[in-house]
Amino acid sequence: MSDLLAIAGARIFDGHVWHYDAALLVEFGMVSAIVAADAVPAHALPVRLAGGSLIPGFIDLQVNGGGGVLFNNDPSVAAIRTICAAHARFGTTALLPTLITDTVPVTEAAIAAGHSAAAQAVPGFLGLHLEGPHLSLARKGTHDPALIRPMDDADLRRLVAARAALPNLLLTVAPETVTPAQITTLTAAGITVSLGHSDAGFAAATAAFDAGASMVTHLFNAMSQLGNREPGLVGAALHSGEVSAGLIADGIHVHPAAIALALRSKAGKGQVFLVTDAMSQTGTDITEFTLNGRTITRSGGALRLADGTLAGADLDMIDAVTFMHKVIGVHFDEAVRMASLYPAQALGIADTHGHLAPGAVASFVHLSDKHAVRATWIAGAEVFRA
Repeated sequence: MSDLLAIAGARIFDGHVWHYDAALLVEFGMVSAIVAADAVPAHALPVRLAGGSLIPGFIDLQVNGGGGVLFNNDPSVAAIRTICAAHARFGTTALLPTLITDTVPVTEAAIAAGHSAAAQAVPGFLGLHLEGPHLSLARKGTHDPALIRPMDDADLRRLVAARAALPNLLLTVAPETVTPAQITTLTAAGITVSLGHSDAGFAAATAAFDAGASMVTHLFNAMSQLGNREPGLVGAALHSGEVSAGLIADGIHVHPAAIALALRSKAGKGQVFLVTDAMSQTGTDITEFTLNGRTITRSGGALRLADGTLAGADLDMIDAVTFMHKVIGVHFDEAVRMASLYPAQALGIADTHGHLAPGAVASFVHLSDKHAVRATWIAGAEVFRA
């Protein structure tokens, strides 16, 4: 049997332009080419789609859970498999399981699970996102204040060692609890540092960017806001051309007008990209679960603690893309890039992820004409079909 697949029957968006009456050629899990439908090699195995669109798979850099599993509650490789599979149903082909602020033993278990997931090549596993515990109490959000603390030398060594066996490691910190020197050490080790859950002012945020931080976690949420005399972390993120920013696009975490203003204001090559901040509810009908002993309730499209604090998002990536397109008015092509190419660029993996150019990992999604997910492929293998 041929190792070459020829997928045709849908219009193809490669991340930059559309191709019509064309076929996507996939070989050994990688994109080989996009060719005219009548130029498919004779030895290729045909895969025929019934219309719709073929687009790059979504990349989610902030996923706390899915399929009934919360990574904090079950930091295991089995949990990672469940989370990745749950989000594949909604077009996500690569994600970072996210551990929010927890104890050192739980953090170490999550890192060990990430190492195992990488060794086992779990489909969809892209690395880990450790969101905390080195955050600001003033902007803790749903994070347990008893577990928030400054970074010490042992933490630094643990993180640097963790990165060596992970394909990617994203770390959310606050400048109040992590020094510029520590940020420089982390980034030199290949760790992507993001600022979040921080009340830092513009100067402190800019100093952290200068030290190597290159991202902001869930823009507008759990951070110092834009003011006329103090631009805060929001202002620093929008002003800095090199910095990318994750965004929870559900209309609850950030007002649509604020989203539109941010998109118009963002300077330089750094982009605003989409994240779900999803919890264990994705792909299930559960309405209640626990985190660090606290109950989170799912209601009205939101997840909240008993005091009303938002606790992650009741969101999947195809819904985030649809929201950006239909509510914010972003062109569909750009909304797709916000969920695929831009997060890949933010993580530094855009050479092989976030698009369908030759040499890219063949992870893609088949959408209906109404943008419903019909099927999902990861590295050339179909992992979901509606």
